[in-house]
Amino acid sequence: MAAPRLDMACEDLSAFQESLRVMRKIDDNIVHALNTTIPTPSFAEKANATNQCQGLYQQLLESYEKREKAIKSCIGETSREVQTLKDKRTNDPDNFELLKELRKKQTKFRLMQNELNIEEVVKDRSLRVFYERCRFYYKPPDLKL
Repeated sequence: MAAPRLDMACEDLSAFQESLRVMRKIDDNIVHALNTTIPTPSFAEKANATNQCQGLYQQLLESYEKREKAIKSCIGETSREVQTLKDKRTNDPDNFELLKELRKKQTKFRLMQNELNIEEVVKDRSLRVFYERCRFYYKPPDLKL
């Protein structure tokens, strides 16, 4: 249930958000993944819940790292675009089209920054669910709730 490999489309905000939605599939399906990972007491001897939980935790961490890196990369790219437009605006303060483009890029920049906040909420929710279901089988050393 690893997150799919996607190249982020930073220039198109809708494509950027859609890519994140697809990449967050593992978090959306965390309850289902845990239900299929953690055996009921009657099946506990047939499955190794510790290994299952540890594997799922690794998938979650990889997904978080990949998404955070992609978001920060797009934020950096958009930030540079905003700065370039600000510099142009300084040289040509009466250019209405330039102002319009600058406002559009600034809005896009704020929405991308907001995705980092959304990422924290998604991550916190998934890790809490993970902890509740796997705490008896696997306790990651770096998990802080």
